Amino acid sequence: MQNHYNLIYREEEREMIPLCQAEGIAVIPWSPLARGVLAGTRKTPDDKTATARAASDDFAWKLYDHPADIEVMRACQAVADRLGAKPAQVAIAWLLSKPVVSAPIIGATKIEHLEAALAGVDLKLGNEDIQQLEAPYQPHAVRGFD
Repeated sequence: MQNHYNLIYREEEREMIPLCQAEGIAVIPWSPLARGVLAGTRKTPDDKTATARAASDDFAWKLYDHPADIEVMRACQAVADRLGAKPAQVAIAWLLSKPVVSAPIIGATKIEHLEAALAGVDLKLGNEDIQQLEAPYQPHAVRGFD
């Protein structure tokens, strides 16, 4: 199943991911870095000055505008800092820690994006890291299928 799933948007955990697990269906999430919000370049989810994409991607603000999203970003940065990694690597490693996820769909536009994603494959998160990353999440309205 190709679905919208990342640290900031985890609504698929309610029904679809358990169904995929039960039926042996692999998951290939799109937007694993929440349209760049989890890349570590933005101070807040709505920071439109961080990158050219942030300035031009109005759809991101429709997907990632929940008040708790900034806390998820901060948790990702804190884990990255502790592990000596980039937030993008941590976000990819978190996705890959989920048994049902076979591979995220990476939207790399620069070689550095691809390198960070590849480094995330080798980054292994401990249970404490995963708990810290998941703790600030709060349910969102279902989004991304408009």
